[in-house]
Amino acid sequence: MMSLPDFRYKQIAVHVAGGTKERVRLLADTIVIEDAEDKVLFRHSCHRLFALFIIGECSLTSGIIRQAIKFSFPIILMNRNLKVVTRINCAAEGNTLLRKQQYTSERNNEIARALVTQKIANQAQLIELLRYRSKEDTWALQQLRQIAIPENYERQTLLGIEGSASKLFFEHYFRPLDWNRREPRCRRDIPNFLLDIGYTYLFNFVEALLSLYGFDLYCGIYHTFFYQRKSLVCDLVEPFRCIIDRRLRKAHNLNQINPDDFIHKKGVLELSWGAQAKYTKLFLKDLLEEKENLFTFIQSYYRWFVRNKPIEEFPKYKIGE
Repeated sequence: MMSLPDFRYKQIAVHVAGGTKERVRLLADTIVIEDAEDKVLFRHSCHRLFALFIIGECSLTSGIIRQAIKFSFPIILMNRNLKVVTRINCAAEGNTLLRKQQYTSERNNEIARALVTQKIANQAQLIELLRYRSKEDTWALQQLRQIAIPENYERQTLLGIEGSASKLFFEHYFRPLDWNRREPRCRRDIPNFLLDIGYTYLFNFVEALLSLYGFDLYCGIYHTFFYQRKSLVCDLVEPFRCIIDRRLRKAHNLNQINPDDFIHKKGVLELSWGAQAKYTKLFLKDLLEEKENLFTFIQSYYRWFVRNKPIEEFPKYKIGE
């Protein structure tokens, strides 16, 4: 298993492909991306790669995939709208004892409760960290702080509590962005579209971390089984969504969001080709700043789960600490 010092040595690499089709090739143990005229656009040692994101059109060889397996880094291919096309080498060899424990676990309720509790606590923390809070913000903060999830609950009750808390949080935290409501994957307005982009990168990062330990990513806890949905990843991203939320509001405050970067096509938004790298760097910057916290949480969760530790020792993540 990867240790924290090893993880600190690793890097996440992102390449946004240009207008012409590019290719990835190997030079010794180095990944090299070249354009049609053999100009080197990107170079990175396989020894230091934790994950490689490629946005746009790019050709891969079987040799590259063998290197990804050899050096244990995933390759995530995304189209120009930042939609994931496929993930290559995102699973460790079968950890059968871990997976058997996943399939037979009777602790799903308490784990789901812990994850949602942390998500709501981090939403409240973001409001508390605001430099200027209105009376309405202070009221919302108090409401979020007062939410308590009973130990014995029905799944629909937990969904309702989480949904109500998120609605309250979004309405107050994103009010300066002329917030309407959260509409995942609809791409009808800029704030929702950017949240989708940020959450996608967060999802891919958490998936890569979970894959280090051999979890069955489709076996969820809070998010139940659904065809081709990596429900466990959906579960474990919940405490960390606040990273993306904070970045979106910060980007708005710093005037880093330009409406001219977005194109309306058939009622939905798309990012212009030249703006993709800008928003990729925007979200990845904060994710990389938090990468050790993410790694430590997933590592601690693995150890907590396999050793069947008490819920009081469940790993915790609090934004801003």
